[in-house]
Amino acid sequence: MNTPVEQPVVKPLERKGSLLRTVRAVAWSLIGLRKGSEYQQDVEKLNPLHIIVVGLAAVFLLVIGLIALVNWVV
Repeated sequence: MNTPVEQPVVKPLERKGSLLRTVRAVAWSLIGLRKGSEYQQDVEKLNPLHIIVVGLAAVFLLVIGLIALVNWVV
């Protein structure tokens, strides 16, 4: 019987993820296209606090962009 290999638990503040990788992960999540393997890599490597900050900034920019588009069309 195979015994499962324990993976080390990495605390969120100790995770090393680049800003570009975080932005890409959030952008793909907003679009809704994401591979399961890439999602798993992001879960292991990215800091959740960075994802929250980048996600809020992305949603803010999306709303501002939509408001600007509506004002331009009208």
